[in-house]
Amino acid sequence: MKTHIEGIADEMIANNLTPFIPTHPGEVVKDEVEYRGISQRKLAETTGISYSVLNEVLNGKRAMTTDYALLIGKALDIDAEFLVRMQAKYEMDVARKNPKLTARLNKIRKIAAAL
Repeated sequence: MKTHIEGIADEMIANNLTPFIPTHPGEVVKDEVEYRGISQRKLAETTGISYSVLNEVLNGKRAMTTDYALLIGKALDIDAEFLVRMQAKYEMDVARKNPKLTARLNKIRKIAAAL
């Protein structure tokens, strides 16, 4: 698919680039927690999130839900909406890398183009 810039594919425009490895918001929070010298156990205690659940979120094994974003955001003074948007972006990037979904989307695109 071409963009308004003749000869340049949409996926080659900087604002349309998909990261090679999607970034889970938990990874960003984990880096921040480590930078601040806060233990995960202390953050879990402060937020009321169980340590095992928090650890899974910070290691990208569990989604950053709205509740977790609000709790973690309040504890670390991070915008919870940013974390939720980042989770949505992560999920979109992961979905776009799914070959079965990509095939379905391409099929729909061809059908829609014929309408």
